[in-house]
Amino acid sequence: MKSSRGQDTLLWAALSLPALTADRIGLNEPRPAWQQAAGIAALGLAAATWRRHPPAAFAAAAGPGLAAAPSLFTLSYGPALATFALLMGRKATRIRPALLAFGATALLGTAKILVRGVDPVVEWLVLMGTLLFGAVFPWLAGRYLRQGKELSAAGWSRAAQLEREQRIVADRARLRERARIAQDMHDSLGHELSLIAVRAGALQVAPDLPERHRSAAADLRAAASDATDRLHEIIGLLREEGDEAAPLAPAGESVRALVERAADSGLPVKYAESGEGGHAKPAAVTEEHGRVAYRVVQEALTNAAKHAPGAPVTVEVRPAAVIVTNGVATGMGPGPGAGSGLVGLRARVEDLGGTLDAGPHGDGFRVVARLPAAGENHSPAASAPTSPSAPTPAPAGARIAHARRHTVLAFGAALATGVLLVGGAFAWYAYSRSQAVLEPADYARLEIGQPQSDAERLLPARAATDPPEDRAPTPPPEGADCRYYRASAELFVSVEHFRICLKDGTVVEKSVIPKAGINGKAQPPKKHEHEHEHAHEKEKE
Repeated sequence: MKSSRGQDTLLWAALSLPALTADRIGLNEPRPAWQQAAGIAALGLAAATWRRHPPAAFAAAAGPGLAAAPSLFTLSYGPALATFALLMGRKATRIRPALLAFGATALLGTAKILVRGVDPVVEWLVLMGTLLFGAVFPWLAGRYLRQGKELSAAGWSRAAQLEREQRIVADRARLRERARIAQDMHDSLGHELSLIAVRAGALQVAPDLPERHRSAAADLRAAASDATDRLHEIIGLLREEGDEAAPLAPAGESVRALVERAADSGLPVKYAESGEGGHAKPAAVTEEHGRVAYRVVQEALTNAAKHAPGAPVTVEVRPAAVIVTNGVATGMGPGPGAGSGLVGLRARVEDLGGTLDAGPHGDGFRVVARLPAAGENHSPAASAPTSPSAPTPAPAGARIAHARRHTVLAFGAALATGVLLVGGAFAWYAYSRSQAVLEPADYARLEIGQPQSDAERLLPARAATDPPEDRAPTPPPEGADCRYYRASAELFVSVEHFRICLKDGTVVEKSVIPKAGINGKAQPPKKHEHEHEHAHEKEKE
């Protein structure tokens, strides 16, 4: 806070220096002390408020400039005007307050120009040019600097966000790989343990097996069942919510081979393929369908061997469905489990656009997996439209290019406007000066006492709008209508002027106003001027 106040104080001191020194070194017309003090106070107010209210600070800085010159073109307050316009562009994010401040300044300057009664066109064009180059351009430069800083910060923030997203993706990939391994352990090892239990059960009921071997077979069957349960618990610990849809690694055998191997192990299972109309034919499914169908059959056989040992099982593969049905158990099963394997299979089948139903069927249990026909869209998520609540953000480079393009266009528009204003001001300046030129020969033809009608034939159509009255050698006659004309069409230099005064329809006075000399002092009239005036004095006598 103290540092900000110190910086604002230094800013006030730096901007007050031109206002205090410009008059003393002759760059401006001398002003009263109270007017200088008021201008310094306005600059102090601007320096104190620019951080919180940038448009108000700009208005405070423009006030002394308008008071000193309606066109804002002043060396005392010009640097302050440009500085606070630049700070307004860097600090304020909204455009409307800045435009209102510029518009209010232009309106006040225009009103003062109209009240003064001097040449309004040139003054107004100078006002617009000063406002454009001394306020709008610095404001645009400040906005460009602020946008560059914001875009740089946004770019670094985006890079940090991308790094975080990459870490999250890597962590998620590890979690999904862990879930895949857990799924393979559950499906493959659980299935193999179930087949071991089935074979041990078959040995246990063999009539020719000695009692000690029968007891060992029972222990083996119980151990396999316990191992399956422990494996299920471990898989439950490895799994996390949402991992059920992890990609599955298919076994290297077909559904038919899986069923035949289960039958060789002692599981009473039958395999059947059927097509439309009851004619047997291979299932017309894709490779993805085959992997999912394999997992469905494997999980259903594992559950049948575990929960309904000895029950007959039928595996039926259709073009768009896989059905596994088991009957009533003939042995002692461990009872229904949690069914986490079916939960993962259901998610996988739904990813293909199908459905999976599992539940009691008659006295037994049935698992039905319906898969979409080959060639259809197998992933609804792939064709789902992107959620409008999560639009894809534009790349940082595109945003930077977009902002720079807008800034360049704004600068270009302001520059074109400035060129038009300056060009128009110069054209009007040249026109108004050239139309107010009274040739020396015509001036010599004018005579004191000449009728106004005859004199106006020699006078130009326009008079000078900025007459140098302070350089006139004598005051004008009282009650006379005095007109001032330029003696030369030269531009941007001080030239001689002619003063013609009319009263009661006649020329009552004519005089030459010399051009400004060094340090603003008038040069003495030329020799021919003295002679000319002397000739007129003789005519009067």
